Amino acid sequence: MHSLSRRLLISVSVPLALFFGVMMVVLDTGFRALSDRTMQQLLDSQMVALVAATEPQPTGGYAPPLHDIDSRLRTPRSGLFAQVRSIKHQWRSPSTAGSSIDFGPLLKEGGKSFSYAEVGHDRVAIESRGIQFSDDPDDTRSLTFSVGVSLSPYEEQLWRFRRQLFGWFSGLMLLLLAVLAALLRWSLAPVRRLEREIHEVEEGRSEILGGGYPRELSGVATNLNALLVGERKRVARYRDTLGNLAHSLKTPLAVMQSSLSSDAGASNGTFGAEIGRMTDIIAHQLKRAAASGGALLGQAPVEVAQLAVDLRAALLKVYAGKDLAIELSIAPGSQFVGDRGDFMELLGNLVDNACKWCRSHVRVTVRTDEQAGARERLSLVVEDDGPGISEENRARVLQRGVRTDENVPGHGLGLAMVRDTVDLYGGSVNIDASPLGGARFALRLPGR
Repeated sequence: MHSLSRRLLISVSVPLALFFGVMMVVLDTGFRALSDRTMQQLLDSQMVALVAATEPQPTGGYAPPLHDIDSRLRTPRSGLFAQVRSIKHQWRSPSTAGSSIDFGPLLKEGGKSFSYAEVGHDRVAIESRGIQFSDDPDDTRSLTFSVGVSLSPYEEQLWRFRRQLFGWFSGLMLLLLAVLAALLRWSLAPVRRLEREIHEVEEGRSEILGGGYPRELSGVATNLNALLVGERKRVARYRDTLGNLAHSLKTPLAVMQSSLSSDAGASNGTFGAEIGRMTDIIAHQLKRAAASGGALLGQAPVEVAQLAVDLRAALLKVYAGKDLAIELSIAPGSQFVGDRGDFMELLGNLVDNACKWCRSHVRVTVRTDEQAGARERLSLVVEDDGPGISEENRARVLQRGVRTDENVPGHGLGLAMVRDTVDLYGGSVNIDASPLGGARFALRLPGR
């Protein structure tokens, strides 16, 4: 039900099915009423013919000559039956041979009845009338004329009509739904195009939405484009301001620290340490604020492989005194959707931390998961063969200023900046044990 086309199709198909169902019931009721009238007319016409053909018999009873009655009454099991009965005499049509039909009780003059009888697996509709002829000399011969007709042909015809009705209406409904689905697909094509272009902007394949939308959507597309352009300009202006602020604060702090370091005294050393902390905190907060622009829509994707190769070359020089091997396992074409500087800083902090703590081996693995969401499609794993991180410290090391070993140089800001950058991009970071023996940092980031 999350699809607008599916919702519209279901909302139309339900009342359409109800309409066709009601129409089928109405037509079925009308056809049954017509069949009943046809059957009743047949019984009435056969009753009139039977009464007209009936004559007195020498034995004292009444019976019609066989040549004057309907041919079906002369044919056994034809489905049409007749009987003329009085108190002492009875005549049945040859069509009743082999079947025991109960035509009902005798009727008085002017009496009339209609009933159904079961004959094996067949149902028979029976009409009876009580009649006394005017030429009866004794005026005592009251006769009951009965005519019956098998309902099997009518029921078969009714079921055949129902099957045809159901088939025609089902086919018509499916045809209408197919036409409606095609119309909906054609009508909602601009909406699907808008969704596709927004997805391309999210993945960095396009910077703005295209044009040529219908009047109902052109305003939405225009406003989204204005929002994207305005947001990029705002972030650029924001970053320029932050750069100016960083430059303005860096020089006074450096002068203060230099002046204090030239003087002796414990108090000056304390002030110098606090100024150093201020410098680190300002650098961290400025970088964090600058990174917040990286999650912008429409960013050009960053090729991961080349950045990783350049970073490995740089770190191998930094740790030249350490017997170090940095293994890169990067899927071809892996791309990060975001700011190049943000990804370089994020990857650099992780790999630098691994190089700092490892014994001799660091491994970087990058893969893309097409089944994951847009914000977690790129998988980045950095692991080493160092001492690792205990479970109780895995959450702490991502906090600002926290270090598990104070003897190792650093300010405890690198992993905190990694966590902040990942959060800003809507990704995730997880720390566990590596098969190499050390720590394993598994990140999920926007990518393709």
